[in-house]
Amino acid sequence: MREYSVPVLVDVPASAGLADTVFRRAEQQPGAIVMRRKVGSGWPIVTAAEFRDQVAAVAKGLIAAGVGHGDRVALMSRTRYEWTLVDYAIWAVGGVTVPIYETSSVEQIRWILRDSEAKAAFVELDGHEEALREAAPELAPVWRVDATPESGDVTDSDLDERRKRVGSADLATIVYTSGTTGRPKGCRLTHDNLLFTALNVLRGPLEPLFAGKEPAALLFLPLAHSFARMIQVVLFEAGAVIAHTPNMKNVAPDLQDFKPTFLLGVPRVFEKVYNAAEQKAIAGGKGKIFARAVDVAVAWSKAESSGGAPLGLRLRRAVFDRLVYAKLRAATGGRLSAAVSGGSALGDRLGHFFRGVGIEVFEGYGLTETSAPLSVNMPGANKIGTVGKPLPGVTLRIGDDGEILAKGRNIFPGYWNNDEATDEVIDPDGWFHTGDVGKLDADGYLSITGRKKEILVTAAGKNVAPGPLEDALRAHPLISQAMVVGDGKPFVAALITLDPEAVPAGSTIDGLRDDPAVRAQIQAAVDRANLTVSHPEQIKKFTILGGDITEESGHLTPTLKVKRSLIMRDFAKEIDELYEGH
Repeated sequence: MREYSVPVLVDVPASAGLADTVFRRAEQQPGAIVMRRKVGSGWPIVTAAEFRDQVAAVAKGLIAAGVGHGDRVALMSRTRYEWTLVDYAIWAVGGVTVPIYETSSVEQIRWILRDSEAKAAFVELDGHEEALREAAPELAPVWRVDATPESGDVTDSDLDERRKRVGSADLATIVYTSGTTGRPKGCRLTHDNLLFTALNVLRGPLEPLFAGKEPAALLFLPLAHSFARMIQVVLFEAGAVIAHTPNMKNVAPDLQDFKPTFLLGVPRVFEKVYNAAEQKAIAGGKGKIFARAVDVAVAWSKAESSGGAPLGLRLRRAVFDRLVYAKLRAATGGRLSAAVSGGSALGDRLGHFFRGVGIEVFEGYGLTETSAPLSVNMPGANKIGTVGKPLPGVTLRIGDDGEILAKGRNIFPGYWNNDEATDEVIDPDGWFHTGDVGKLDADGYLSITGRKKEILVTAAGKNVAPGPLEDALRAHPLISQAMVVGDGKPFVAALITLDPEAVPAGSTIDGLRDDPAVRAQIQAAVDRANLTVSHPEQIKKFTILGGDITEESGHLTPTLKVKRSLIMRDFAKEIDELYEGH
């Protein structure tokens, strides 16, 4: 059993609330730029005073509508400026934000609204309001995120009185886990959970990322998820300029326009950046140059991790910096130098590639129940292939069965209306059981090796962790998603989908799935993935599905995690065919 902890750097007083920073910054630096809003082709600024005034206007409307201290208010919207505005307004009156993914089904919305006993809601689009009305026709009031609720005769003094009643122990949000199986559980997170985590991240591992000139970040992941939400709090506490984009298809041009210094994403985002660059190079007849540039970037990064790159390698990197890497950085706006990745494993090769290009990606790890991060790599101490050291104030332990356990003030107080589920994950000694399996090295760096409940056991009794194999497969530019199967079966196999963006014009996924050249490329990807595991764990057969596995098809969570049980059910025929005759 190994344990590692990092001391607390910043305490949070009992009187602190998340919205306090909004009002304090407006008083101390009223003209400071806190946000930029996308309007047409421009990004007009929002000052600290303007943001405070808009937060106050929405907060007064909440008070006028009867939203009390501790009342739950649902928020269903894409990632946009108003999401952040409404969130802080709810916190300012002591309310509890209940995020709802904008892709949620009517049944999921109904469950979240009823379980949380939401008293009001904000929605963005007509479709959101229609779904919410169908799910809970009795719920009122329901506002649009871009319309300020009527404030009546509520005064500044009324709002100040309400805001000063908020303490760090108060509930700030209930985040319903999207879940790969079963009904979502509501994770209760307090002002202390979020503030403690954000402030210790800023004083600790990620402080250098916000110490430069005009730090700025573009948010595009769903703010309904705890990872993006925590980064929102971190950015605001850091004084960084925040911008939002609601449509993932607009991320590339918005990056060029907004020019962020910092980015957060899930591995699939970085995989797509890499794949798009590779495909563009191949289409332009420069595929071999790009391949050599990749090899040099990876080799340079690995050398830097083990004492420094030799002169010859540094010179080759300088050449490819002019030919390839500078163009990649320019595609992100030219100012981006760092990013944080979470949600699943990025992979060693991709991590080294981006560092070699000049955009260092820091992998982290955490869960909704831990206010998002438990650990993260840091500038100057980025051990690629791991998810970093524990955050300040966090203790990690590896249990006898390999499970990762955690303690700290970032750990949630429990699930909403579900003490039984809480008791299943927090033991009598206060350790939170993550359900993930990992290793801690002597320096405190954590590596994730699998998930307890997702370990496959073949008919021969071999334990197989599907995650690393799937991550390796998804790194191939042709592959969109992969799911490893084999529980109780004679061997390990895989379901694979092709990336629609990689399919040539005039072709279809269904038409290419049996193409010998395509199958040969997928087999090569399988062979590379198999090199990372023992022979009994290797993928022996695969099938290419006729379509993609997506959030819209119901097979991915909003954070792009595979819903294994649903895929096993919906593709049972394809799985059975893999094992015919065995």
